[in-house]
Parts: sequence; C-alpha cells; structure tokens
Amino acid sequence: MTESPTCPPPRGPTDYDGSCHCGAIGYTYRCDVPPGAWAVRACQCRFCRIHDALSVSDPGASIAFHAAEPQELQRYRFGLETADFLLCRRCGAYIGAVIETPRGRFGIVNAHALSDPAPALAAAEPAHYDGEDTAGRLERRENRWSPVTEIPG
Repeated sequence: MTESPTCPPPRGPTDYDGSCHCGAIGYTYRCDVPPGAWAVRACQCRFCRIHDALSVSDPGASIAFHAAEPQELQRYRFGLETADFLLCRRCGAYIGAVIETPRGRFGIVNAHALSDPAPALAAAEPAHYDGEDTAGRLERRENRWSPVTEIPG
C-alpha cells in the first residue's frame, strides 16, 4: 500500500530536551504530538507564578529526567505534598514535577525550560487546583501527567 501524496507521513515520537539554566539537571520529553497541539497549563499557585512555569504533559508521552550533576537536584514539596517539584540548587530553575503512586511514576515538565523553545507552542490555559483534595489531585495527575521513565536518585 502506498501513501497518498496529499497525506503527511505518520509522525513518530520526537524528543524535546530541556534543562535548568546552568545545565546541571534536565529532561527529555518524548511525544507524538507537535508543540502547537500540546496542552499547556499556567498553574495559578504562587510557586508556579513565581517560577513563570508553563506545565506540559500528555499521557501518551514520556519523560526522562536526568542530572549531569545529581547533587544539584533539589526536590521541593508544598501544599498537599503529593509531588516533588524539581529545581536546580545552583541556578534555581524549576524544570518539572513528579509523583509516584501505586500506578507508577508520572510527571510534568516546564516548557520554559526547553533547550530550544518550541516555535509554535500552544497558548497556555490558566489552571486552578485549589479545591482539590489529595485523592482528587493524585487521580488527575495519574490521568493527565506523562509516565516518567527515569529520574535521578
């Protein structure tokens, strides 16, 4: 069977790399969806506003967090303390967050930490999670966040 010349070939997974400012910690976000179709969220909590975070995840994608300098990886918990927010001890950049549940590890990445900014990144939607309880928050994250394949330490 030949492909129709009017249809684009199927898109395979693409790796999008990101890191903190100094390069000590980072991630690879692997997904089939082009950046213009990503679900980009601008959480309105104080932490995310201070860090100007744009969260990206897709249940069909995957995230591998890595550390060239593992001692610079700082995990920070706040609020309901259900997720580890990953920051660089040296430069202070926020690169993403991860949870571990009986269903597995799931995460988000900060699109502002992309090494090469996505040229056609979708507009961010404001997100408010204040009314969630712990169970609801974990369920939302398990359903919306990306599986994490690797995380240092």
